[in-house]
Amino acid sequence: MAVRRLAAEQPECFEFTPDNLAWAKKLIDRYPAGRQASAVIPLLWRAQEQHDGWVCEPAIRYIADMLDIPHIRVLEVATFYTMFQLQPVGSKAHIQVCGTTPCQLRGSEDLIKICKSRIAKHMHEISEDGMFSWEEVECLGACVNAPMVQIFKDTYEDLTPDSFNQLIDDIAEGKEVMPGPQNGRRFSMPEGGQTSLTEVNDNSKGELPVAHLIDGSERASHAFAGPSINSGGNDFDGVPTPAEDAVAKVTAAFAAKQSGADAAKSEDTPAKAAPAKTAPKNEPAKSKAAAKDTEKSEAKTGAAPKTDKAEIVEATTSANAGKSVKAKPAKAEAKSTSKTAPAKKAASKSKSKAAEDQAGSTDTSGEVAEAAPEQLKEARGGKADDLKQLKGVGPKLEGVLYELGFFHFDQIAAWTAAEVAWVDTRLKFKGRIERDGWIEQAKILAEGGETEFSKRSSKGASSPSKKR
Repeated sequence: MAVRRLAAEQPECFEFTPDNLAWAKKLIDRYPAGRQASAVIPLLWRAQEQHDGWVCEPAIRYIADMLDIPHIRVLEVATFYTMFQLQPVGSKAHIQVCGTTPCQLRGSEDLIKICKSRIAKHMHEISEDGMFSWEEVECLGACVNAPMVQIFKDTYEDLTPDSFNQLIDDIAEGKEVMPGPQNGRRFSMPEGGQTSLTEVNDNSKGELPVAHLIDGSERASHAFAGPSINSGGNDFDGVPTPAEDAVAKVTAAFAAKQSGADAAKSEDTPAKAAPAKTAPKNEPAKSKAAAKDTEKSEAKTGAAPKTDKAEIVEATTSANAGKSVKAKPAKAEAKSTSKTAPAKKAASKSKSKAAEDQAGSTDTSGEVAEAAPEQLKEARGGKADDLKQLKGVGPKLEGVLYELGFFHFDQIAAWTAAEVAWVDTRLKFKGRIERDGWIEQAKILAEGGETEFSKRSSKGASSPSKKR
């Protein structure tokens, strides 16, 4: 591995922006005392994003002081991982070309020749126009899609000299580029289409929602989630967003509803015995024969078996955990199915209603049915707001929002958590609303103000992922 050294010219100082500083403190607080050093990689990455795509020496000292560890500990990490750039890079893209065996066999040397001819003769040199830089790196983990390159957090795979040249042209012109395979195939499936797992749950029959559809109409980033050439946003926290929490609650409620319906259909399953009440010492306990007579008399009268509150709580908890809980009627009750079925149905409906009240009204597809935000048929005055001023919104995503009836910042600023969940289920990149802070930005923009991202956007910055 080549020696990696810090750049000769360094800025005088480095400090996180107020937003990044708040994020950093929140991240560090998640680690127990004495373990704060575990946050060094995400902190370095955020510093690199803020500082024009490379890690400067003052940032290394700043992060070391923040984590209360020796400076050398942070320097070791920054110089070891090639994900951290130690000197200035191109203003629009720093291209990392994988040169390991699988990519080499598939043509990575041709990609390197293009970098040398179009960008700079040597690695880590910036092109004459200041827009690009490049380097050869070790395996980037997409061998089945070789050859490939990585630009910031996104990978671009199945490249040919022609498609690689086109990728560079599009980035230079500020066009939106799509990460992933560049030959039309989906992820790592065969070029002719998938040959297995061809049946995808589309929720048309009221089945439980599927977290990720393998045949979505847009391709997601192959690198870990976060900023890319097209958009920014990732806090590395691993904490579910409010929208994700809402969807999880809806899924749990739907599971409880389904388990209740299964209980109504289950007629021969033995009942779950209620905890026996201990008879007082001065009162003899009922004999087994007397207990059987009692069960028979209840079955004849059609009385619904009493359900202990603890059983309902247990059923709801188990449903939330993804387990199917089936009510177990007594044997005598199973013999009189026609009489007790209405009571079972009512109990099932009551459980389902309680679960829905707790998580919000749902329909058979598991979506939040009554949480749709305000939608317009057309923009007010015939002129829609430029939603691309929101961090994370590119031309395609802006078009999707327009199609859903969201044309103005004040509409987005008014979304509630339930409404965010409704919109989130209709976007291809779930969690982006909360992750990129659309609502907070929309409130500022709706009042005529500007955000850091909108200022850069208005100046024509093509790669917001490098600055935070």
